[in-house]
Amino acid sequence: MSTASLSRAALRHRPSAIFLNSARLNYDQKLDYSRLSLLTNLHIHNVDTITNAGDILSLLQTHRPEIIITKEMEVPSSILQDPNFPETVKLLCEAGTGYNNLPIDVAKEKNISVCNIPTYSNESVAHMVITYIMNFSAAMFDQARMIYKERDRTNFKVFQHPIYEITDKTLGLIGGSGTIGCNVMDVALPLGMKVLISSRNDKLPPNHKYCNNPNVTVVSLRDLLQQSDFVSINCPLNKETRHSIGKKEIELMKPTAFLINTARGAIINEKELIECMKDRVIAGAGLDTQEVEPPSDDSELWTLDNVFMTPHIGWRRLETRQRLVDMTADNIEAYCKGEPINVVNIN
Repeated sequence: MSTASLSRAALRHRPSAIFLNSARLNYDQKLDYSRLSLLTNLHIHNVDTITNAGDILSLLQTHRPEIIITKEMEVPSSILQDPNFPETVKLLCEAGTGYNNLPIDVAKEKNISVCNIPTYSNESVAHMVITYIMNFSAAMFDQARMIYKERDRTNFKVFQHPIYEITDKTLGLIGGSGTIGCNVMDVALPLGMKVLISSRNDKLPPNHKYCNNPNVTVVSLRDLLQQSDFVSINCPLNKETRHSIGKKEIELMKPTAFLINTARGAIINEKELIECMKDRVIAGAGLDTQEVEPPSDDSELWTLDNVFMTPHIGWRRLETRQRLVDMTADNIEAYCKGEPINVVNIN
């Protein structure tokens, strides 16, 4: 859309908006918020998160916005139920895909729409999965840690960790029939990998991109876990998936297999994962997401040499974050036009 036409659209309805925790997204001050500012009277609260419900409510009372923008920040239902919650609020916009941090049912009761950004980081997260696979196959984490920690030149000659090609290896995708799963397959299949997808159906829909691919097979979760060399979690977090991967599931995996989670940390039962990794049930785990981010100081995840954590960086590439800002603006522009999109709390 041109700037002129965007300005005309904005002038018809230019609501007040507040981004409660902008620093979670724009932590390096490299993102362009100009379109959001053109569409709304935008107030930027430049913090990473707000944990005190009273502080959130105070900000909302001060600015009385029509639109609230958040990024992976919990908004307790008690805030919306508080008698001092501004009646001006009509849209709660999650600048991200997951919205389990927002009280969508309470918002619906108060006629507040909740929208998200379902597709902004698909390729970026998929590439994170492949990055973990590549690193595990070359024992990259272990080799680098061994060299830099021990400062031992002999480590250049004697390889103490198994390394292997990924061609003909099997990648299991839990929740792999969705968009991110497809993006993972876009890279994995040309690398020569075979892909298993767990599904309650026995086959992919006929219009699925990889429906007839001979190297893609739909199997039960049990078969996927038993047969895969790498298991990647790519499903959303909900009541059914919370803690759905635990001791019972991990013990089905090959002892040489790796578990990768770039979805939501709470899909894995972290306590049971820790016990399995201490017992070396599988070769390793790559966690770009954890149940609590960062894990508490006393979490045993920090001490395990076969667990490799990254600080939820799958979505943090500069281009990905700018795309997220732009798509948040798309959501708000659609709302301003009376044609809301990506609303998650409607029947």
